Amino acid sequence: MRSVLLNWLLSAASLLLVAYVVPGFVVSGFLAALLAAVVVGLVNSTLGAILKVLTFPLIILTLGIFWLVINALMLELASWLSPGFEVQSFGAAFFGAVVLALVNLVFRHLISE
Repeated sequence: MRSVLLNWLLSAASLLLVAYVVPGFVVSGFLAALLAAVVVGLVNSTLGAILKVLTFPLIILTLGIFWLVINALMLELASWLSPGFEVQSFGAAFFGAVVLALVNLVFRHLISE
């Protein structure tokens, strides 16, 4: 239970950090980030997983870049579903997906040590 709560808080912090770095990626506050982290997680674990399986050959062909496109689309969908979280363009979603992946990688590395 503790690790789930820690992952949730880190995901919310990641979204806030991405909103600070990427123009067009807006999170209105920490509560909105907490809600958005839940929505992003649910969208990625359901629809995102299905899309990644279906587009696996395209992901291989593009050397993983299409994976970022799918993540950007999932961020746009999550922004549509959660109040206080807005992604204003596909470019913001794409760069937000890149930065979010890097921030999550760093946070996970820090937690594992």
